[in-house]
Amino acid sequence: MAAHLSSGRVNLTALREAGRRELREFLDKCAGSKAIVWDEYLTGPFGLIAQYSLLKEHEVEKMFTLKPGRLPQADVKNVIFFVRPRLELMDIITDNVLREDRGRAPQRDFHILFVPRRSLLCEQWLKEQGVLGSFIHREQYSLDLIPFDGDLLSMESESAFKECYLESDQTSLYHAAKGLMTLQALYGTIPQIFGKGECARHVANMMIRMKREFPGSQNSIFPVFDTLLLLDRNVDLLTPLATQLTYEGLIDEIYGIQNTYVKLPPEKFAPKKQGDGGKDLPTEPKKLQLNSAEELYAEIRDKNFNAVGSVLSKKAKIISAAFEERHHAKTVGEIKQFVSQLPHMQAARSSLANHTSIAELIKDITTSEDFFDNLTVEQEFMSGIDTDKVNNYIEDCIAQKHPLIKILRLVCLQSVCNSGLKQKVLDYYKKEILQTYGYEHILTLNNLEKAGLLKSQTSGRNNYPTIRKTLRLWMDDVNEQNPNDISYVYSGYAPLSVRLAQLLARPGWRSIEEVLKMLPGPHFEERQQLPTGLQKKRQHGENRVTLVFFLGGVTYAEIAALRFLSQMEDGGTEYVIATTKLINGTSWIKSLMEKLEPAPF
Repeated sequence: MAAHLSSGRVNLTALREAGRRELREFLDKCAGSKAIVWDEYLTGPFGLIAQYSLLKEHEVEKMFTLKPGRLPQADVKNVIFFVRPRLELMDIITDNVLREDRGRAPQRDFHILFVPRRSLLCEQWLKEQGVLGSFIHREQYSLDLIPFDGDLLSMESESAFKECYLESDQTSLYHAAKGLMTLQALYGTIPQIFGKGECARHVANMMIRMKREFPGSQNSIFPVFDTLLLLDRNVDLLTPLATQLTYEGLIDEIYGIQNTYVKLPPEKFAPKKQGDGGKDLPTEPKKLQLNSAEELYAEIRDKNFNAVGSVLSKKAKIISAAFEERHHAKTVGEIKQFVSQLPHMQAARSSLANHTSIAELIKDITTSEDFFDNLTVEQEFMSGIDTDKVNNYIEDCIAQKHPLIKILRLVCLQSVCNSGLKQKVLDYYKKEILQTYGYEHILTLNNLEKAGLLKSQTSGRNNYPTIRKTLRLWMDDVNEQNPNDISYVYSGYAPLSVRLAQLLARPGWRSIEEVLKMLPGPHFEERQQLPTGLQKKRQHGENRVTLVFFLGGVTYAEIAALRFLSQMEDGGTEYVIATTKLINGTSWIKSLMEKLEPAPF
């Protein structure tokens, strides 16, 4: 069954529509022809809300990337800057505006659109540079939650985890609360809120306060969501560190998926021609969009990678049989019917060819000795083997100078699976890392400690075995082909975060009070009053809908595990997933890395 929820009761198009409407209204304020100057980071997320055609309808004739120097030539009346509220971007805009030739006729009007919020600090900065008065419209575009798929929303705030846990900056939590208020305005008040973690508590408090401050926000829409579950990423630091083993998770681990697009090495996608000796191989990476709109991808994205090959070969047989049908089409009616199915069949064939190529690329990596060794160590740690002493494989990797992020992921994983490392083990790892990779990484190690990913075992007690056993985080008999438990997404390890969601639905968190106390941050429950007449009377056999919001990032493997729970016959709950950012272990650790620049002398 395809894992997307557009068939379910939640339709996220209303959210996308609201985003488009807000964009149209702003563009119409700037009458006449327009050029947009983009903060590069925003182009991906915006592409998921509005296609270029929408911008064109509203007289957008040119698009440029924000960079220092003079703005490119464009014969337009308006120049609009679409930017995040960051001071370093304000410097570039100032430079652009000051270099504008004021003598040219006709003059161009400048406007600025802050995403997702206007910033007093930025406007003050522009004022000090003497350019604030050049902007006719200064507005904000609240791009809080972007629909990535039928059941997936992301804020795409890459620094949210770092801001929350290292800098005690709650800006992204405020945006999360705002996004949830927008969601409730469109989909009804969510009657029950559960949460675990400090950030979850903050977001719930902000939502309650916003509701109090805007009594008019009480809406009379029948609630679509029954429950909101707010989860702090630091309640489960383990899951993102492990290598994801679903098809989509591995594509992200190896190539990185950005705003539903992935760039792949081109050689596997070159059309094979007879006798040209393969001389004209493409050099540009192959860019593909990955979402549930593609039938085959929807079917295989959440499967364990070991189960993907058999699906692809089955599909290949079905498709070639369908093309064979043309030889049997005799009558005009039969020929017509075959022709009418042709576009769909051709799309299916090209989709199959793409995914066969991607699967081959991934297989080259997953069958390598290094991948196997790395995975073996991860699985030993997660099942509680030898977590308290220096690991030989990690030592060897450092000696052979493997990529630093790989080392950091493994050392942090060992630390989390041991509730912190013994001081001498931790000191040894730190010394080896700094001597091999350079002392400038001392700040990175410091950040990892601050975030709780790397720490010394203070209490002398390792709680992880208790947590592992109570929540059944390690399953020995995992079935990768026809899974019966969420642990298939990591071939044995069940993501702690998703186990918490699963247990909340049935039998409820009271059954795991003791373990919840061992995990960081408070756990709580809030109820939001619904206006009379909007209380739900559930039809027999009707599923509950739970929105799970990951504060600090979520991995594709966790999303796959939640989709698996949505599809369980007796599950009774459908899940929609929201997050501050889609992450994997590499991008997550990268966001916490600091590079000390060497002195310039």
